[in-house]
Amino acid sequence: MENYTNGIGIKLTGHWNLSGLVHQIEPLSMLHKLEHGLGKLFRIDCSEINSVDRSGLQFLYTWMQCISMRGVKPELVNLPEAMQQTIKSLGLANCFSDFNKNLPDSCSNVSRTIRQLC
Repeated sequence: MENYTNGIGIKLTGHWNLSGLVHQIEPLSMLHKLEHGLGKLFRIDCSEINSVDRSGLQFLYTWMQCISMRGVKPELVNLPEAMQQTIKSLGLANCFSDFNKNLPDSCSNVSRTIRQLC
């Protein structure tokens, strides 16, 4: 976990694909260390993600939803161009718009539904 000037965050690295996800679980296990806090910003720096596929994006999205349910606001920053293209080509731009200002916003209904189920 890295400290940022306006909150706390994490820098994600490596391969976020089906074969690489097993290596990503440990760094994300720090989730339980996050304090509950309404609106507290948690920056997720993606600048060192080497590759990503649908499985990696699903895992990342689920993890960000868990953070949101703790009252913390996750924000994706420094998305590599290849990651942005993968998100768009898989039709997931709307789902990630809640977490990144540069993606279209129309998946907020999905987010609300997930929160209501929990």
